Amino acid sequence: MSGGKASTSGRRLSRGGRSAAAELSITRAWEGFAAGDDLAEGVRPEILASWYRCRDLHNVDPHLTVAPGATDLGEHPMDHDVIFAELGGLAVRAADQIHLQEGIVTVTDGAGRILASWGDRPARHHAADSNLAPWAGWSEQASGTNGMGTALQVSGPVNVTGAEHWCEGFHEWACAGVAIRDLVTDTPIAAINVSRWHEPLPEQTTQWLAKAAAVVEAGLRAHAVEEGHAVVAAFTEANSKARGPLAGLDAGGRIVIANSTAGTLLGVPHNRAMADPADRWASEFPKLTALARWAASEARHDSQWVGPAQLLTSPGDAAVTVIMHPVFMANHLAGMLCGFGSHDSEPHDKPPGDPRSSAPRRVVGTRNERLVLLAPSEIRFVEADRNTVWLITDRGRIRATTHGLDNVENVLSGQGFLRVHRRFLVNLRRIQEVERGFKGELLLITDPRGPEIVPVSRRHVPELRHALGM
Repeated sequence: MSGGKASTSGRRLSRGGRSAAAELSITRAWEGFAAGDDLAEGVRPEILASWYRCRDLHNVDPHLTVAPGATDLGEHPMDHDVIFAELGGLAVRAADQIHLQEGIVTVTDGAGRILASWGDRPARHHAADSNLAPWAGWSEQASGTNGMGTALQVSGPVNVTGAEHWCEGFHEWACAGVAIRDLVTDTPIAAINVSRWHEPLPEQTTQWLAKAAAVVEAGLRAHAVEEGHAVVAAFTEANSKARGPLAGLDAGGRIVIANSTAGTLLGVPHNRAMADPADRWASEFPKLTALARWAASEARHDSQWVGPAQLLTSPGDAAVTVIMHPVFMANHLAGMLCGFGSHDSEPHDKPPGDPRSSAPRRVVGTRNERLVLLAPSEIRFVEADRNTVWLITDRGRIRATTHGLDNVENVLSGQGFLRVHRRFLVNLRRIQEVERGFKGELLLITDPRGPEIVPVSRRHVPELRHALGM
């Protein structure tokens, strides 16, 4: 986050071990990038990725001097209020713990709206010039690259100093922020940020932010584990009466537990409970994840809601009937029970009897001398290094047992992958952002917290645009 009007004398912040010459270099890179250049030498990758988002996706005015007022995005759940209060307590103690003088600490919600701020009079005076105060919007979409707004886009603490801010009016500030993320849905809940005007941040600021986030997220993890146990208990009771595939999902659509028929259909182990959110499985079918999140949203507004839907597992197959039943724990949504098919029909049009007939396609990789069986949906993109092929997945970087990118492309045929470069295949379902590259190329981001960037060569751009409906 940050804030403060640019000095009319052209002064630029120089601090945190960065020389005046380095700061001037970043300022010149910012000037060129804001004017339309695609090269920005000497700029940290995470800052450059944020600049791309600000310029090409959000159209943020680089000459902005005051943050806009926050919009009313509606209510948030009560458990978020608990987190806001906990962060407020940490913010009050920040001045003593990190020896912060003439600084300001802010807490935002997951949309980047400042909820409260703490600081001494000089800092609050400068902050007022930039609307660095409650009821202001400091998301990247509203105020460009800044500590709290950019922290909401990535994982871990973020430092933004001087001309690294996208908006010129905030170049006199140094700031550092960290987001608190929902461990089930991975969506940002809140952020805490420390800023100083025309002064460096204390060296221990980033370490303090990381520890503050860890304290809050430890409580979130304990609560998520309790929710997982609630889903497992509801599943155990329902499965004793179930006549078909049944799975227990968390509110983010990840699989907590599944019976044998659901495990075969979804491509996950059966009857293995995963209460800890770090251990849960992603579905073979991305549309099931979206369906579960929609069902969770409906159930939060109506505890009696039960939702039937049709799920197309793959092109050419008959749609699967899916029924979602919410699972509550102390009036709080813990997850969903997902039943497939009905009492009178099979869940898909494959002949019953042989579970292998409904087994989804797997991709085989190797890591630490062990075979890893992957669902195509787990793979974000594929990268070739000569004849060696690497699978970049939700479980890390895994070497494919199949040699040659052409051969892996054949294995993944019909699974939603597209060749975008002589060295890259990308899972179209996992593309989250598209950025403009140098000389007409496109850059695909499959994990903005990385950022994780896949280049698209110019000859593949038309096919990609058509596939994405751009």
